[in-house]
Amino acid sequence: MSDTLKATIWAIDPTHSEIKFKVKHLVISTVTGEFKDVRGKVESESDGFAGASVYFEADVNSIDTGNEDRDAHLKSEDFFKADEYPRLTFESKSLKVTGDDEYEMTGDITIRGTSKPITLKAIHGGTVEDPYGNTKAGFEITGELNRKDFGLEWNAVTEAGNVVVGDKVKLALDVQLIKEEE
Repeated sequence: MSDTLKATIWAIDPTHSEIKFKVKHLVISTVTGEFKDVRGKVESESDGFAGASVYFEADVNSIDTGNEDRDAHLKSEDFFKADEYPRLTFESKSLKVTGDDEYEMTGDITIRGTSKPITLKAIHGGTVEDPYGNTKAGFEITGELNRKDFGLEWNAVTEAGNVVVGDKVKLALDVQLIKEEE
């Protein structure tokens, strides 16, 4: 019999994870939103994370910006078109160590049926055992994208000539992973 390495699987703990985004509004302020329904997993050939593969998805209908009318508009044809594209996904191509507890994660993000490459920075906050005996790992992940690259084109111009919605979207994810039992 040959020895085969068993992969280590980590699942996103949605109760302890926040998937947030920020976008300029009227050029003068920032609107923050998040996706409440998220899931995903990380699979590595060791207990570490270098070289791991990452898959993530969010339910577009779980978008929450603190304003129901704005959320409904974001789900509409003008933006996410949630009835036809109910999920946004990320699938990694590589996860490289760039420093102490720092990683660069590259992969494809798919929004509204369009996939584009993206590079994200990830900081590993640590790995601990929780009071229930579960092994948990925490990450802060940041990046940005241009919403128009994904067909989220809607905008308006104010009387003063300012656009209502900025093109650049900043991503800020605080993710807690739970190691699956072998």
